Amino acid sequence: MKRSFAIAAICSTCAMIGTASSALDYRPAPIAQLQGLDKITARISTFEVPVGQVTRFGTLEIRVDACYRTPPEERPESATFLDIADIRDDGNATRAPLFSGWMFASSPGLSALEHPVYDVWLKECLDPANAEGEGGESAPQGQAAPEQP
Repeated sequence: MKRSFAIAAICSTCAMIGTASSALDYRPAPIAQLQGLDKITARISTFEVPVGQVTRFGTLEIRVDACYRTPPEERPESATFLDIADIRDDGNATRAPLFSGWMFASSPGLSALEHPVYDVWLKECLDPANAEGEGGESAPQGQAAPEQP
């Protein structure tokens, strides 16, 4: 009984050490690349928003407060903190807060915007200073980069 308890304690300690060492190393990035879906027209738009800036998507006002990404040698992941409000066209330009929180590129459903007309999600955080390749485009991990003409 004592032996099985000791083995279980050792295994759980090893599992906790393995989990702690696999934590992602996030680094700040100056630009958030977002995608938005207009559910009425079924059009998807991709737009880039610098950190600290505000952009409009339909009636939504989107402010990017922070954007972080992992370095290229680690598992690809991006996270951004967004504040999203709906600007109503009622003559007073009423601002109704809809979303304030972190969004993760790998798990868009984890923390999602709930709106009847629009969906917004993070595609990735971009850092032009650390871009790979000549064209500034980096290939997703495990895929070849597009050929340059």
